This record gives sequence, C-alpha cells and structure tokens, in this order.
Amino acid sequence: MNIEERLKAFELLGKKIANIDVNTKQEICQKAHTFNNWFVPENVALSFKGLETLLAPEKFQKWINFYELPKNFTPKKVGVIMAGNIPMVGIHDFISVLISGHILYAKLSSQDPYLLKVIAEMLIEIEPRFEEKIVFAEQLKGIDALIATGSNNSARYFEYYFKDKPKIIRKNRVSCAVLNGKENLEELKLLGMDILTYYGLGCRNVSKVYLPKDFDLTRIMSVLEDFGKELLNNHKYANNYDYNKSIYLIKQIPHLDNGSLMLKESKEIASPISVLFYEFYKSEEEVFDKLHQEKNQLQCLVSKNGWFPNSISFGKAQYPEIDDYADGVDTLSFLLKL
Repeated sequence: MNIEERLKAFELLGKKIANIDVNTKQEICQKAHTFNNWFVPENVALSFKGLETLLAPEKFQKWINFYELPKNFTPKKVGVIMAGNIPMVGIHDFISVLISGHILYAKLSSQDPYLLKVIAEMLIEIEPRFEEKIVFAEQLKGIDALIATGSNNSARYFEYYFKDKPKIIRKNRVSCAVLNGKENLEELKLLGMDILTYYGLGCRNVSKVYLPKDFDLTRIMSVLEDFGKELLNNHKYANNYDYNKSIYLIKQIPHLDNGSLMLKESKEIASPISVLFYEFYKSEEEVFDKLHQEKNQLQCLVSKNGWFPNSISFGKAQYPEIDDYADGVDTLSFLLKL
C-alpha cells in the first residue's frame, strides 16, 4: 500500500465508525464492559467519539502533510505495549504505526483486550492488505522498535529489556487546570467532565486545580456533585471513594466531601481516584513556575477558553487532536526515522 491508499482506508474507517449502527455499537460497548468493570458502556461510547475526532478527514490530512513520508522503504516491526486504563487508550499509536507503513505488533493490556481488535477488524474489512500489517502478540520478540506506555516502574523494565532498540517509553502523567475565578456554571461543568470522565483514570483527566486566592471552593464541589450518582453506581469507584474517605477521617486530614468526590489541598499534582487536589495561587507567574517544575509529569493543561499559556479549553481534555502527542513526543516523526 502507498500512503494515498493508507490515507483513504483511514478516511473510510472514520466514516464507518461515525455511521456504526446503534445496536452494533451497543453490543461492542457491552462486551468491552465484560472485560473491565471500569469500562461502562457510556465511557466506551465516548472513546468512539474521541476516535472520530482523531480521524476527522481535513485534520488527518493536514497532520500527514506536515511530514515527508517516504515512498520506498522497508517496513519495520514496531512493538506497541498498550495501556488499559481507559477504553481504546492505545488508538493513537495504532494509527501512527499503520499510517507510517510499518507493521504493528501490539501487546494489548489485559484491561482492554477487545476494543482495538474491533477497530482492526473494521480497518481490514475496508482494506484487506492491513491484515498482514497487524499482529496481536503476547510477547514482543524480533521487533525493530518499541512504543510502550506504562507506570514509572514498568518503564524501568522496558528501558532495560529493550535497551538496544529505538523506543518511546511513556511513564505516569497527570493533567491540571488553572482557574481565574471568572468561570461560569457551564464552564465549571465542562471542567467537571475533564476531571471525572472515565472516573478520572486517564492521564488527561484533571487531578489538580490551581485556584486564585479566596476562590469559593463550594462552587466546584456543587458542580461536581451532579456527577455523584453515576460515579457511585460503579462499585470500583465507590470502593475507592470509601477507602480514601476513611483514610482522611481516621488521620483527621482536612478535606471537603460532596458525597462522591473529595477536595483536598495539596502541593502534589497526582491525586488518588475520587480525590481532586487544589492549591491557591497569588499570581499567574507563580502558577506558571510551578507547572514548569512539573512539566515532566504533565500530560495536558486546561483553562477557561485556553487563556492560560499552553492550555486547552475546558471540556476538551479527553478529545485530543491527532497531532497532540502523548508526553509531547512526536510519535510519527519517530516512526518515519526508523
């Protein structure tokens, strides 16, 4: 396949996903839930919406046009170790390896062993030649390069085991929000989505908010309370909430609690599930300096209409554009240099 044929296949994949019938999507979402109780059907449906964003034709073409894709090259075997914290989290690597013309050797997470196989089947239906370009494997032997997403601990293992291979290794990351106190109710609801979509399990979920001095914390807590029933309906989330609440109560750690989420003041940026950290600031420069110090732990930053430098608007954290690379590392550029 040449690049034009690969582009056409992904354009058709985007259309196929956008037009998938309700019953089929519902069946896929329900089956994904059987593999992982965090993957409630509503969240799996959201991941399909996110995939539509990635495959939007004009932006996808613009993304590819930025690079010089060679017409004649020897495809490499690229191993991709997928995470499984949220549905279809490895889709960008899936797309990047295949659009670059390489062969994908994907090791799926036990937490998400199904959804990418569904997408692969759809793509192969559109362009059968992709069948020889996609391999799902338990062990990555004989690969030429590696892309791995995992924890800080697993990253050390990947670094050692694949020390002689070209690689991208991603570690734990979190996301933050900066408020200026001028946010209205609707904007705070969008922030709530950035915090609590996927139960806060993703690296693009906001785990900490920076607030101007004297900000009324009840404004956030009351908005987030609207998410409560849905959150607590998931027993895994409810267990985390009960556990963290008991720890804070036993140790007499100051916090606010709206019945489904706790707000705790902290200098740290990575909060546990069911907890949102906050920190007050006196000046924008102070926040900028603090975030700069944490840049290697940050995935994305959100603010009202993206007013804060290097941030995106509330409500967009879970819908990255195709050229928004995890950890800020250009995956496609890496692949084209192999």
